Amino acid sequence: MNIVKFTGTVSALFLLVIILGCSNYLVAAEKQNLAIGSQLPEITLATPEEPSLRHYLGLEKQEKFSLGEIKSEILIIEIFSMYCPHCQKDAPAINELYELIEEDKKLAKRVKLIGIGAGNSTFEVGVFKDKYKVPFPLFADDDLSIHRKIGSVRTPYFIGICNQGKGKNRIFFSQLAGFSGAQKFLKNILEAADCH
Repeated sequence: MNIVKFTGTVSALFLLVIILGCSNYLVAAEKQNLAIGSQLPEITLATPEEPSLRHYLGLEKQEKFSLGEIKSEILIIEIFSMYCPHCQKDAPAINELYELIEEDKKLAKRVKLIGIGAGNSTFEVGVFKDKYKVPFPLFADDDLSIHRKIGSVRTPYFIGICNQGKGKNRIFFSQLAGFSGAQKFLKNILEAADCH
């Protein structure tokens, strides 16, 4: 009887150590979130095959590009995962954000939106794009190299940068989840952006 109690206690303590270790890992990752006013690390992505997506980003037909090559003053980046239930739930509202931006011709020239699939392959990103009818460019980060560069944040995570040319940018918005509707989010982004 005592052996059973002892084994149960040891198992419970072992489980508690694992849970605490995981929570410490998550807290450590959250502490690494990119600070407002700092620069986003250099990120290189594969150029979209689809001409309309290249046109949207203002890119030539090239193999890869950096974020600074995107023709926009403001760039909104969503870090998502196709397996994240919050990302799935927010997808229609993020699509609405894209539509709000594109409906205003001046705004459409200033603001671009992309998504990066943390730990997702090109195939997985394609499944997410098709299932949720995502109209803006999505990129795979299957080896998590981009995800690690930005502090291994949880998903969905939103980053707003002032795009100041190749290799130069400034973060003005950095937020885990909390997508409170397209209009309110866009208003918050435009109020926070000081990209002149």
